Amino acid sequence: MPTTPPRPTSGRRGRPRAATPVPVPPIRVTPTALRTGTIGGAVAVTGLWAVQAEPSARLDVLFATGAHLSGLLAGYGILVMLFLMARVPAVEHGVGADRLARRHALGGRYVLSLCLGHALLALCGYAAHADTDLLNATLDLLGYPGLVLAVIGTSLIAAVGVTSARAMRRRIPHETWQAVHLLTYLGAALAFVHQLAGPDVAGSVLTVWAWSMLHATVGVLLVWYRIVVPVRQALKHSLRVIDVRDEGPGVVSVVMQGIGLDELRAEPGQFFRWRFLRRGLWRTALPFSLSAPVRDDTLRITVKAIGDHTRRVRRLKRGTRVLATGPFGALTAHRRTKRKVLLLAGGVGITPMRALFETLPGGPGDITLLYRAGSAEQLVLRGELEEIARSRGAGLHYLLGPSDASFDPLAPQALRNLMPDLAEHDVYLCGPPGMAASATAALVRAGVPEERIHAECFSF
Repeated sequence: MPTTPPRPTSGRRGRPRAATPVPVPPIRVTPTALRTGTIGGAVAVTGLWAVQAEPSARLDVLFATGAHLSGLLAGYGILVMLFLMARVPAVEHGVGADRLARRHALGGRYVLSLCLGHALLALCGYAAHADTDLLNATLDLLGYPGLVLAVIGTSLIAAVGVTSARAMRRRIPHETWQAVHLLTYLGAALAFVHQLAGPDVAGSVLTVWAWSMLHATVGVLLVWYRIVVPVRQALKHSLRVIDVRDEGPGVVSVVMQGIGLDELRAEPGQFFRWRFLRRGLWRTALPFSLSAPVRDDTLRITVKAIGDHTRRVRRLKRGTRVLATGPFGALTAHRRTKRKVLLLAGGVGITPMRALFETLPGGPGDITLLYRAGSAEQLVLRGELEEIARSRGAGLHYLLGPSDASFDPLAPQALRNLMPDLAEHDVYLCGPPGMAASATAALVRAGVPEERIHAECFSF
């Protein structure tokens, strides 16, 4: 059953403690703007194909025309996939890393389908033109060096797609998946070389220039934000671990100190990708949210041991060097549209919620935190949460009990009983994928518009 601590009281002088000021947000690209731009680019590529297409009822020409369109769209799609994962701050902060990853995964399926469709249509077109079968057509085409490179590029992209399938990804180590994923860059380069030799791009100097500039722009963004910026941040801020402390069963907080961390403009609710320079951890960048606002040139994360890498985090030593890339994520104050806000956390998803609980502006009764956990022993950062609730006059409720219990504290009626004005709130949600999905459905049934449910899920 839900448990509620005593009614929060005011601070020592009878006034709630003021919320920590939220940093000035950076420029953001909205999800709508990103979607519009992506579709607009696809329309432009289709237009490029259309103005050069020659209408014909001949079978070989029809196949060739389809091959040209699918090839151009595949090349454009590869660029979009790379751009989505380039970690451009304006896109990351406006759209959200989890939504970008899901779009990247969905778009990857389309790109792979277009690549395979392009290859098949081109093969059929050549076979029809040469009046031969598909086997002999394949052998003939492999005699052209440019086409061999295209086959290699397509094979590399296909390998990335296969290893990214959910069933396959669960069976291979994360480092192996990352290494295979890097083949996307080589596949994209080979596809670019192949396209420059194709009639749709090579037919015009202007088209060659525009296509080359598009690839160069994405390449520069990738190098800048995935290599140059992280290295520059590491050298400038000199992050080191200064404390590792237990927060509960299998949960630790890691405190890191650096130089000039306010320049990172990290907002509560965001996360960094952390690379701890010690054996067993340095090869992998781990995404963890800040569990407290940035102050006194320190950053804090709170980590639950659920795998080999997170278990190693518990054994970090003072002085360990840290490379932090970020901040990322859009689960920040800028999404807020209502005076009243409900923060809903499940398990270790409390970490970004704890930072927002302290910093979101609001008077007594405006901010409420619901914390779902299996038992009181699983509550993380409980003392800090209760202190924030007392000092701010904010609501704090613990929803305890096993997930398979007969009573569901996240059921629509249970939520309405706890918060009769629930539909007037913005909701920030973070928790395990299953809990987040069921909570979102319950909130919608309880009357909260879906556009006011702000969630980030890192199950990708």
